[in-house]
Amino acid sequence: MDIKVLGTGCASCQTLDRRVREAVEQTDENASVEKIEDMQQIMEYGVMSMPALVVDGEVEVAGQAPSVKELADLLSG
Repeated sequence: MDIKVLGTGCASCQTLDRRVREAVEQTDENASVEKIEDMQQIMEYGVMSMPALVVDGEVEVAGQAPSVKELADLLSG
């Protein structure tokens, strides 16, 4: 599983990154997590509000930082 956290470094972006990593640990998913802060790369995903979460090339979350439980459900579902 390829996970990307898109964000410019704001508090919400940092929160999403932390929660995603925690959710991956909880679910024991075999996943790589990458934080992308470069606006050029972020724009390639067509995301207009941050933070955003991309799982295997698909934008799953934009403009919010779901709870660890919600993220774990998303990643294991």
